[in-house]
Amino acid sequence: MDRWLKTESLTSNRGVPSAESSNNLQQENAVVTLTLMHMFGVCTASLSSLGLMRLLGVPWSWSLAATLGVYVGSGGWRFLRIILKTALRDLFGLSVLLRVKYELREHQRAKNTIPKIFQDVVCKHPHKVALIYEANDEKWTFQQLDEYSNAVANFFYDQGFRLGDVIAIFMESRPEFVGLWLGMAKVGIEAALINFNLRLDSLVYCVTTSGAKAVIFGGELAADRLFYIYTSGTTGMPKAAIVVHSRYYRIAAFGYYAYRMHPEDILYNCLPLYHSAGNIMGVGQCLIYGLTVVIRKKFSASHFWDDCIKYKCTIIQYIGEICRYLLNQPVREAEAQHHVRLAVGNGLRPTIWEDFTRRFRIKQIGEFYGATECNCSIANLDGKVGACGFNSRILPSVYPICLVKVNEDTMELIRDSSGLCIPCSPGEPGLLVGRINQQDPLRRFDGYVSEGATNKKIACNVFQKGDQAYLSGDVLVMDELGYMYFKDRSGDTFRWRGENVSTTEVEGILSHILSQTDVAVYGVEVPGVEGKAGMASIADPKAKLSPNAMYQELQKVLPPYARPVFLRLLPQVDTTGTFKIQKTRLQREGFDPHQISDRLYFLDLKLGKYVPLDECLFEKICARKVTL
Repeated sequence: MDRWLKTESLTSNRGVPSAESSNNLQQENAVVTLTLMHMFGVCTASLSSLGLMRLLGVPWSWSLAATLGVYVGSGGWRFLRIILKTALRDLFGLSVLLRVKYELREHQRAKNTIPKIFQDVVCKHPHKVALIYEANDEKWTFQQLDEYSNAVANFFYDQGFRLGDVIAIFMESRPEFVGLWLGMAKVGIEAALINFNLRLDSLVYCVTTSGAKAVIFGGELAADRLFYIYTSGTTGMPKAAIVVHSRYYRIAAFGYYAYRMHPEDILYNCLPLYHSAGNIMGVGQCLIYGLTVVIRKKFSASHFWDDCIKYKCTIIQYIGEICRYLLNQPVREAEAQHHVRLAVGNGLRPTIWEDFTRRFRIKQIGEFYGATECNCSIANLDGKVGACGFNSRILPSVYPICLVKVNEDTMELIRDSSGLCIPCSPGEPGLLVGRINQQDPLRRFDGYVSEGATNKKIACNVFQKGDQAYLSGDVLVMDELGYMYFKDRSGDTFRWRGENVSTTEVEGILSHILSQTDVAVYGVEVPGVEGKAGMASIADPKAKLSPNAMYQELQKVLPPYARPVFLRLLPQVDTTGTFKIQKTRLQREGFDPHQISDRLYFLDLKLGKYVPLDECLFEKICARKVTL
């Protein structure tokens, strides 16, 4: 046996391509051909007119002017504008896509795994620092990380664990976390990475559904496949997403090439390692490309920039509300003395985007969209404010993703007369979907441990008859140039007074008005009233917030239907371990003062202000004796 055992390679294919693979390739070629025909249809007509005029003996200058007139008059100027504004962006995006696809194929041919790729990095620079642990300034070289992971592999193999067995890791972020799952992967043991914030039922659920035969836990927590990463569980129990070797490589590689990272970079990672952003986008740069990664056990807004200076970081990671928490800190000298050039992550609100880059002097924001398990990830490559990515308007079928029309109340797909989904036009919100091709590592969907959960994320007959597509569950909107903007998670949009209200949009505006305060917005049912009334839960630990001063500002920036009908002022708003606002409990409790001890307010339209919501007023609202 070698220093570690061979495990699954980056590819799940074996043998020659299947008939399904050939059919998929033919279908893709056909789609590209149709797209090109559509693109140049107007040009062809114009060129035909040019040829005709030349036959009639008209001078070239006249013919060219007439041809241009035909093209522009038929709307071709819009397409020319799109080409001029997006060609360089699209070419760079295409180069990243092709480079990642080429390298994935090379690794497939060599039957490489993540541990094997890491071995090559170790051989290149064994004594370079791989991981720095902020808690005690501990430094691990690539050789030390390799030796630790080998010891882990040998230990578990000696204990009788074999290929396909699952072991849960339940510990805080630190270098051992990386060494444990990496060592397990060397002998084909699958790690279930458990959120260390979980307790009681949620913890038991995650461990048992993984099928783990053992649990590794840190002492601080005592009172085909690479590993499982659990979804954040913002709308229910977490789901165990399967991460195969090719998916790990793909996520890390796209980040590396899309944002022009290089091995000399030092990346600051304060995100939990049980999450894909911290463990793949972050640690993946170390294991695959040889960057030094600084691991912080827990995010600290007050120590963030001091750490970046101390460790000479050039890249930082963010997720969820981290950027807002940093902006909410008092201005300090350290925030202008760092060498960070790139911030990579997702969830940066458009309302604070420019404030963040200006105050902290960040040259590039690498915002991206992509769940751990999805096949329709997109990335903002050129810093377009507010955009989480793009898809080419020139050749959209090169990357087969699409926004399709849905019923925003039920999130059901809307189909045309032939049974296919209806693509959204620019400016129309829609559900992001990605065509599934299990033979293509960039477009496969590996799903979850639960087959039922997997099936719920797949739809048939989306782009064309007989195909399958991954349903992201997220509503986005695309502009004329192909830039995409996150609008809402599935189920977060609610309808009030005949209008759709985006909770994400209202949260961003409220938080901005209240100097980056934590805000959760959601819809609540009112007896006998159609739709859901907006409710905002706002963190107000010192009880200083004035609802009506806030309402004066809200009237300037939000339409009447989007202004929260109910307010709940509480010490803090629940968040997940990845800094996403948690609404499940708040939605369940609604606006009933019989069950809620926090301060509640109701927007009295006749008085034009928020009034305290007590039990008497609650009963009147439920009896429909008050105008909403």
